[in-house]
Amino acid sequence: MYTPSAYAEHDADALHAFMRAHSFASLITFGGARVNVTHLPFLLDTSREPVLYTHMARANAQLADLRAGAEALVVFQGPHAFVSPSWYENRHTFPTWNYTAVHARGAPTVLDDAEQVLDLLERTVARYDMPLRPPSGAWTLEGMPAETTRQRMGAIAGVRIPIAALEGKMKLNQDKSVADRMGVIGALEALGEPQGLAVAALMRDHADMQGAIPPVMTQVMTKE
Repeated sequence: MYTPSAYAEHDADALHAFMRAHSFASLITFGGARVNVTHLPFLLDTSREPVLYTHMARANAQLADLRAGAEALVVFQGPHAFVSPSWYENRHTFPTWNYTAVHARGAPTVLDDAEQVLDLLERTVARYDMPLRPPSGAWTLEGMPAETTRQRMGAIAGVRIPIAALEGKMKLNQDKSVADRMGVIGALEALGEPQGLAVAALMRDHADMQGAIPPVMTQVMTKE
């Protein structure tokens, strides 16, 4: 990933937090004849060396790449937004796009064992479904008929990817003046679009913007 030094994020904890927050990612492999891409939910395990886990249909042709030992690239995409030069104090420049992304690379292993696949499914359900369950009457994996679960286990394969390389890019106008960045933040917040608001929040939180927000703005934000 092309990443000028101003946009590079090297802090492993920050990158891991980003991956967990934007965990529906793209798994990319090259099988020798073509590039294959599958969009999947991922789990990140950092209890030891960082490892990514996911699962996919056994009918997915990309599994052949994974079994052959092809390097896997997983792309995590965060908030992004168009930036107009009209929002800058200095308008002698061009439009751009602010965005955030993390790339993880590693050598994948396919998990075929039924117990491993079930364990992965249980952890995936715990991560994504449990926080959304109502107090009573909720769906549970344990409540599924055993034969239905067995059939599902036979239709999917788990994937384990130890992370060998991690790259983070947070393109948030770091190469612009504080005045220009404040102009972008104000415009994105005024537009009120979800992606733009998320980018504006990231720009406000960025390390070299601390203390740059005028006191009046801070008071307004606090009241809201």
